[in-house]
Amino acid sequence: MLAALYGCLLAATSGCSSIGAASGAAAAVASGAVTANPAVALGVGITVQAATDEAVSRFMKNMHADQQNLIAATAGRLPVDGTGTWQVKHVLPVENGHGKVRVTRAFSSMLASCKEFVFSVQDGDTPAAPERWYAATACRGQDTWKWASAEPAVTRWGTLQ
Repeated sequence: MLAALYGCLLAATSGCSSIGAASGAAAAVASGAVTANPAVALGVGITVQAATDEAVSRFMKNMHADQQNLIAATAGRLPVDGTGTWQVKHVLPVENGHGKVRVTRAFSSMLASCKEFVFSVQDGDTPAAPERWYAATACRGQDTWKWASAEPAVTRWGTLQ
């Protein structure tokens, strides 16, 4: 399972969705060579696929949380109409990113202090790289700013809001 996760990391993004199926199929074939019962081999394959999918999903959620926490912290430091930059560089080249943050509004309630902001995600490191803009909200916890916008169940960076 660790090897499958590492393989996913090297694939960097697009291949991650199929790594579970590949590892499950490999486990089923290997189990089939050891046992004469096809149901056992199928069960092992399904279990390995589910465990691999969960591990990859958890890893990617942690990478996404790094980005969201950094963007929220950047927005939290800025005044209204202030602009700053954000950049995430992980040890492995997965879910790295950079862009700008601009705070558009600050508001408070009895529960929290929040800021609405727009942020960009730049695709590439060259100055001419395309840049996409998104809107989000961050609220202050005890000492840190956290992402407060719900994230729809769609492709990452397609609508990170």
